[in-house]
Amino acid sequence: MQGLPPNTPYKRNARPEFWQLSMRCCQLAGSVDVAFFFIFLFLDSPILAWINVISVTMYVCAYRAFKRRRNLLAFRLIQTEVLVHVGLGTVLIGWDSGFHYYLLMFVPALFVTMQARSAWILAACLWSYYAGLHVLMWYIEPLQPIPSNALLGVNIFNLTVVFFMFSYLALFYVITVTRAHNSLSQMATTDSLTGLLNRRQMIALTEKLLARHNRRPTNLTLMLMDIDHFKQINDRHGHDVGDRVLTAVSRLFQSLMREQDFIGRWGGEEFLAVLPDTNLEQAAETAERIRNTIQAMRLDSADTKVGVTLSIGITQYRAEEALSTAIARADLALYKGKSAGRNRVEAVQA
Repeated sequence: MQGLPPNTPYKRNARPEFWQLSMRCCQLAGSVDVAFFFIFLFLDSPILAWINVISVTMYVCAYRAFKRRRNLLAFRLIQTEVLVHVGLGTVLIGWDSGFHYYLLMFVPALFVTMQARSAWILAACLWSYYAGLHVLMWYIEPLQPIPSNALLGVNIFNLTVVFFMFSYLALFYVITVTRAHNSLSQMATTDSLTGLLNRRQMIALTEKLLARHNRRPTNLTLMLMDIDHFKQINDRHGHDVGDRVLTAVSRLFQSLMREQDFIGRWGGEEFLAVLPDTNLEQAAETAERIRNTIQAMRLDSADTKVGVTLSIGITQYRAEEALSTAIARADLALYKGKSAGRNRVEAVQA
């Protein structure tokens, strides 16, 4: 939140999605108070009707504060409106009106927007207010009672609104947690720059594939690829261009590989691809197609165009061998290609 003093009890990192949810709840609450205005006019309770006019005004102000990212002001306006409105509604027409349900809405909001200690303190205050109203209405009669049937209708209306809002909060929580889980999962398995699988995920997926392969052997080929003279690209054109090269090359990899293949950034400018159900000859054809496509690629940089080439080493996996052994063999093929002048495909037999 903007504009909060250093010692504020409110969380600076409260999720933006929560404030968006608060804006929607603000709109809903304002609409509910508009409905209450007409309900209490119909029930011949003008004081309660005009209380809802003030409430709608406060929700409009809170909504505008949210729009201006003055979230603390908006939250305090909503707090004030609900606390006062609940108290007045309960005292005027009775505990059975169900206005006290709205106080429960603050419990999750407190713990989302505030530091834990402050949230617990205010939750205790909220409980005291709630219990105090309940006890008070045991000893006094409503100041402006309405017919019992109308009172039941108001109770059901309030219960329905709060039920809907709690359901909305639960849905928001599930969606937020799911998004966070997916985001963390993606961060843990993909390379942040290229979007390809990272080294750890490549090893994990390949080990699973090898376990199936060892039970039911098929052709399986590993392809290790390295961008030629990548350090010179960084030195001559800058690391920003180097990052663009890595990103562009990675996109081409993804477009040229089959759906059942998977490829990841193995480290720096080096990439590893695993091709199931592919023999050495088929892999060599794929590697040549990739090499030619990369060679034809050009990236704009200042007043020049940057071109890159690719050296590729391929090998076929041998049943029951360690993954590291197969990768070392692909690395040997890659080294032979580099030694022979780069921009070429070399294969080493299993």
